[in-house]
Amino acid sequence: MSAPASGSSDVRIVEIPLGDPRIKDFVAFHWKHYKGDPNWTPQLDADLLGNKVLGITGLLTPEHPYHRTAEVTHFMAYRGSEPVGRISGAINHRFNDYYYGKYAFFGFFECVNDQAVANALFDAVRAWAAERGADTLRGPGEYSNATHERQACLIDGFDTPPTVELTHNPPYYKDLIEGYGFEKAMDYHAYMIDLTQPVTDRLHRLAEAVRKRKDIETRPVDMSRFEDEVRLVIDIYNLAWANNWGFLPITDWEADMLAEALKPIIDPGLVRFAYHDGEPVAVLGAFPDPNYALRPRWKWYGDSDYVRLARLFATRRKIPRVRLMFFGVVPGHRRLGADALLFEEVHAYATQHGYTQCEASMLLEHNELILRASEFMGGHRYKTWRIWDLKLG
Repeated sequence: MSAPASGSSDVRIVEIPLGDPRIKDFVAFHWKHYKGDPNWTPQLDADLLGNKVLGITGLLTPEHPYHRTAEVTHFMAYRGSEPVGRISGAINHRFNDYYYGKYAFFGFFECVNDQAVANALFDAVRAWAAERGADTLRGPGEYSNATHERQACLIDGFDTPPTVELTHNPPYYKDLIEGYGFEKAMDYHAYMIDLTQPVTDRLHRLAEAVRKRKDIETRPVDMSRFEDEVRLVIDIYNLAWANNWGFLPITDWEADMLAEALKPIIDPGLVRFAYHDGEPVAVLGAFPDPNYALRPRWKWYGDSDYVRLARLFATRRKIPRVRLMFFGVVPGHRRLGADALLFEEVHAYATQHGYTQCEASMLLEHNELILRASEFMGGHRYKTWRIWDLKLG
């Protein structure tokens, strides 16, 4: 597909289907778009395009398991021969089956600061979605907006780089999206916790009271059976997050990919489980932030995957920042104090091993319980992301 955009005769939209070799241009656009940005931190190119040497199946390749239950396409905007924007469209059938919905998603959105270009991209994905029977267009994300996917548009907190699996973008994206007519669906917040400060007396007293009851036992992750431990994390996650907005159960293949991605960077002392009467009821999983090493340096020797990975493996035990990715308690066990006990234990380990910051992020704006808990743990809000909906007539 190649056609002028409606309302802007100098913007040309080109469709790039899954499997088209031009998908490399789609990925390359963000490197040009963010050139020199000191905070932007993309995933590895291999995570999108695949790399046989690294043994990675790229998300934007037909071989990726995501496409077993989804339809996707991609669009690029050009002025003449100059690329000026990109966007993807996706129908995640598993998401729609779970919610009995007719959602389409836009993602991988990058655009110059020009409403006409943004409108052209949104027109393209909107028409694609409508042809497939969608009644709501949601985004941005990568392909879609399930809770555990890389997603959302940063609207506050542009002065610091994102932690692993989170996004960074120019401030004007919000205006482009809302200028087209999208309406807010949900905000996510991030809190930064200063680990150099001791836990509050109140939290310490609560954790100590839980210990004295002796009905809660905790333990770190067992690396000798790592794949099984990841599945235990996922089992707890799928129970603890089941009622959250945007939740979609994590599948076995997603668990396998998660295990593969996390194993090289995991610090076992930062991942702990809680048991009540022998039953696993809670998990706290924090991970040294690989983005600390993977952030592009814009040097003469480049920022290839191999350069960035070499930097990660050289510094992975010196990363001062962690991201709290999994922190959940199974329903029915949320008043036992297991969360306080886990956080105090991980906080103690983190400070003893040189970690100075912990980010708790992608916290739903209406989840007052977890927002208050983040403040209780000493956190302050420092970033916000947004997801929007557009009703399709």
